[in-house]
Amino acid sequence: MVDVLLGLQWGDEGKGKIVDYFAGRYDVIARFQGGPNAGHTLYVNGQKVVLRTIPSGVFHDKTINLIGNGVVLDPVAFKKESEDIAALGIDLTKNLFIAEKTHIIVPTHRALDKASEISKGNDKIGSTLKGIGPAYMDKTGRNGLRVGDVISADFEALYAKLKQKHLQMLSQYNVEGLEADIEAWEKEFFEAVPFLKKMNIVSGEYFLNEKLKAGKKVLAEGAQGSMLDVDFGTYPFVTSSNTISAGVCTGLGIAPQWIKEVIGVTKAYCTRVGSGPFPTELHDATGEKLREAGHEFGAVTGRPRRCGWIDLVALNYTCMLSGVTQLVMTKSDVLDEFDEVLACTAYNIDGQQTKQLPFQLNGLEVTPVWETFNGWSEKTATCKQFNELPSEMKTFVEAVDNYLGVPVKYVSNGPGRDQILER
Repeated sequence: MVDVLLGLQWGDEGKGKIVDYFAGRYDVIARFQGGPNAGHTLYVNGQKVVLRTIPSGVFHDKTINLIGNGVVLDPVAFKKESEDIAALGIDLTKNLFIAEKTHIIVPTHRALDKASEISKGNDKIGSTLKGIGPAYMDKTGRNGLRVGDVISADFEALYAKLKQKHLQMLSQYNVEGLEADIEAWEKEFFEAVPFLKKMNIVSGEYFLNEKLKAGKKVLAEGAQGSMLDVDFGTYPFVTSSNTISAGVCTGLGIAPQWIKEVIGVTKAYCTRVGSGPFPTELHDATGEKLREAGHEFGAVTGRPRRCGWIDLVALNYTCMLSGVTQLVMTKSDVLDEFDEVLACTAYNIDGQQTKQLPFQLNGLEVTPVWETFNGWSEKTATCKQFNELPSEMKTFVEAVDNYLGVPVKYVSNGPGRDQILER
């Protein structure tokens, strides 16, 4: 069967550590969507490692890792990430495979991303400018290049045709310096393509289905978070792929009946990077305290994350969308320093109280309805069992569990591999 692990908020929920924790129980870890615009942070032998495209099971000797066709891959970022992992003594040629239908991010995708974002002025989406959106646009526009194309004899001709199309699009923007950017990015790109060609490029759908028929256990790993889903997130401030469990089938080429458990990851509070609505955001000293205590800065970009209390309305929505069967609550220890802990249980919009997300959050005046919990004012990072946690923290966890109707089965109380408490 296939179990799914995905983020339930706006990303940055700590999925990398959780996948790493579970990886030893699975034969295959498969990444099903997203690109190198986000990072999964792991701590391997005390060393911080940020994975951008490569699945989080690569540090387990017996685990096979697949980059699925739902991912968009930047050869330059992939080469650098691979070299960083190789420096830690990991041989990726043994346990990493790439689906041939995975789409490629080319230099002019990055230029289009940059030009588009600059042109929006104050209406910026908050793109990381990695070329993700334009790559997915070419995928749906039936113009994209795929990993399988790099081994084709006419790859450079295919590339030139796509580049010409992008240059025509870029001529519509009045953005200076893009030609120099493209020239520099192309140099790196064509140095990275031969590296990509040496990797294990496979028919991802056949590869994975054969593993399943052989009785292998698969963990599908998502990137970003459910509230960034292109269909169901806070549109238009979303990513360009389906981040919910439905994306597993199209992102890996497997049928729905293979899916068993859906493991949702949520922080004990809430964060968001970039622009877009965020109902529980705190613009005060409490929000700043959350940011500092939680070290809330982007794993790839270093950007400070916006912080707020946990949003149970949004969590209930994302649990529903993905059919979440169990929850992992991360960074619970960050709340150790607070006298009170709050949770949003409903929205007040135009004088009406609701527990449903509206069609469009952007532009609405949303006032959270809060439930307040007593803080525990003691360090929990050293706890080894769930029952060792302070009663106030257990009350908070149980309240989340009851509101969502989904069991919180794991509580993470620190960045270390061993800092996960099973409930």
